[in-house]
Amino acid sequence: MQTQDRQQQNSHKRNVLITGGSSGIGTELVRQFAQAGDRVIFTYFSGEERAQELAEELKDYQVEYHLFELGNLSSHRDLLSQLPQIDVLINNAALGTKTVEKMSSIQEEQDEIMLRVNALGPLWLTEALLPKMEENGYGKIVFFSSVGGGITQVPGFRLSDEMSKAAVAHLGRQMAVELSYSPVDVFTVCPGATDTPMFQASTTNKLTPEEKAAFLRRLPGRRMIEPIEIARLCFNLCEPFSQVLRGTVIDASLGLGAYPGSIIDLS
Repeated sequence: MQTQDRQQQNSHKRNVLITGGSSGIGTELVRQFAQAGDRVIFTYFSGEERAQELAEELKDYQVEYHLFELGNLSSHRDLLSQLPQIDVLINNAALGTKTVEKMSSIQEEQDEIMLRVNALGPLWLTEALLPKMEENGYGKIVFFSSVGGGITQVPGFRLSDEMSKAAVAHLGRQMAVELSYSPVDVFTVCPGATDTPMFQASTTNKLTPEEKAAFLRRLPGRRMIEPIEIARLCFNLCEPFSQVLRGTVIDASLGLGAYPGSIIDLS
């Protein structure tokens, strides 16, 4: 199995499923894997035009996209019926506070949606794809949590948001235990303040230029993380040399996980 793992990874002829590939980190993930020679299947929920544009940009590579509502069982079954054998699963899609507020005006419903999409969705999708990975003797699974859900506690964020990401971090740890002797590797990535449309909507868009400059000065590293940095990390996790990290929950926050209070203006 180790020989097969090396051969498949080095040839980059894998089938890679990336959820939420039409925006932010997901878009950079699609580019990374496609340009390396993998066949990439990515999903979108509300960004059909962006998905089309990305597929057109990468028309010289093996890229396709599907409408998918994470956490909706009917949509899960429909997607699974269209998929080939998946070798690499990147559970990237998630909801943020501003996105979920557009889906319901009732706070309790928003909380339910947040937990269903961010936590149950990745669980259901992973459980559906895992048996074939094990049967095939090869698999890479990457979960996305957050620095506030998987590493520490960051003040000022919606409770159900952080609860859902904490559940994902636990899922990654628990699956790594269950798969200790499996040919499938599991990793969990916890980004910090990343310059994505989701983070912009929840945080930076409401700041004046002066407030944004002050916010950046308070962040460890004095800047936000670029989506491509997280995408490259995830791509490397699916390379042979990263197998020693299997099971880890990775603080990819540029130091925010070590100093979460820096995000708050204490002046």
